[in-house]
Amino acid sequence: MADNKKKRGGADRALIALKEPYEVQHWSKKFRVTPAKLKAAVKAVGRSARKVEAYLKFQKQKDRDRALIAVSQPYELRYWSKKFKVTPARLKAAVKLVGRSSKKVGLYLAGQKKPRKKKAKKAA
Repeated sequence: MADNKKKRGGADRALIALKEPYEVQHWSKKFRVTPAKLKAAVKAVGRSARKVEAYLKFQKQKDRDRALIAVSQPYELRYWSKKFKVTPARLKAAVKLVGRSSKKVGLYLAGQKKPRKKKAKKAA
């Protein structure tokens, strides 16, 4: 059912009407997401503003966890070591210095890498 503009009570405020551009703009701004992400969230959990908010918070938390390096987990240590092309010991040292953020560790390791020496050609 379409959004009834004559009804202004709590029940109407608790639902997200994607057919109304001003509501999409309002809820996108409130949840700090793009309209496309808002529409995907509504499609996933329904029109309830409370459910959409909980879903978006869960998605943001999942994204944050993916960007952190857990050196206590062997599979993560292998993955990040391969990704940054360093030894696990060097990765652990970098995490200890700059924290668990993969961005910070990547920047730190990029600054630490030594350039390869070019082999000099023999003059004949």
